[in-house]
Amino acid sequence: MARALGVTRVFIERHELGRDAAERLAIVVEEWVANVLEHGGPPAGSRIGLRLALHAQIVRVTVTDTGRAFDPRAAVFEGPDLDRGGGVGLELMRAWSRVAAYGRRAGRNRLVLELPLP
Repeated sequence: MARALGVTRVFIERHELGRDAAERLAIVVEEWVANVLEHGGPPAGSRIGLRLALHAQIVRVTVTDTGRAFDPRAAVFEGPDLDRGGGVGLELMRAWSRVAAYGRRAGRNRLVLELPLP
């Protein structure tokens, strides 16, 4: 998680993203990586790939992992988990970004999110 956020911070600084865009991007990356680790069950020692790119006022986030297959477009939000204190991260990601692509090949998930800059 720390490495993903470090890469995100460097990207934010390099591209001089404004505060709102920077915070949204950091939250989206953190939520997705946390979901992969918590719910995806990637094998020990496997790597999560993260690539960030800026194209025409859109930040493209590409994440790859070896966890269980999961297409966020098909997930149904059933409200926050008040006992555990979570459950809204996926909804935040969907509110601030759109899934440009999702696929699974050779045991790896590949998710591409696009975040328009405010």
